[in-house]
Amino acid sequence: MTAKSRQRLQGLLFGVAFGFLLQKGGVTRFDVIVGQLLLEDFTVVKIMLTAVAVGTVGIHWLKHRGWTSFSPKRGSWGRNAIGGMLFGVGFALLGYCPGTIAGAIGSGWLDALAGGLPGILLGSALLAAAYPWLQARVFSRGDFGDLTLPRLFKTNDWLVIAPLLAIIALLFFLLERAGL
Repeated sequence: MTAKSRQRLQGLLFGVAFGFLLQKGGVTRFDVIVGQLLLEDFTVVKIMLTAVAVGTVGIHWLKHRGWTSFSPKRGSWGRNAIGGMLFGVGFALLGYCPGTIAGAIGSGWLDALAGGLPGILLGSALLAAAYPWLQARVFSRGDFGDLTLPRLFKTNDWLVIAPLLAIIALLFFLLERAGL
């Protein structure tokens, strides 16, 4: 098996595991997503905070061990604005994000298949068509490069990760205490 094939297989396996965990967590259900948007059900926030904590520790531990490298992509306020608008429009229209659409399709939800998948394909096609124009006029606005918080503060990664984990733990505590 070539390195490229192995990488694709690993990506597929991680994607399936991610979808399985989203489904098991309940965030592939429309009512859970709407409950989050109405600030009545914080299941989505809890799952995302867990993913941020595990992902952050995991990628930095792998980097520390020398098993992977970490090279963030360049960012800009323009890129974030366009990405946020595309994500927000899709989310507002259907109540799913790309990851939850895939999980909902796997769970058999027809609305995700009939509305979500075509929406992802249409949004991707529109972005691809508009990309040269956006690249020249929007994506470069507010360019901040490949800046990360440890680079910004000129400190060790773990000195940023530790407070982040403490903040996440505090948020979990507050959500549970509030019965959310």
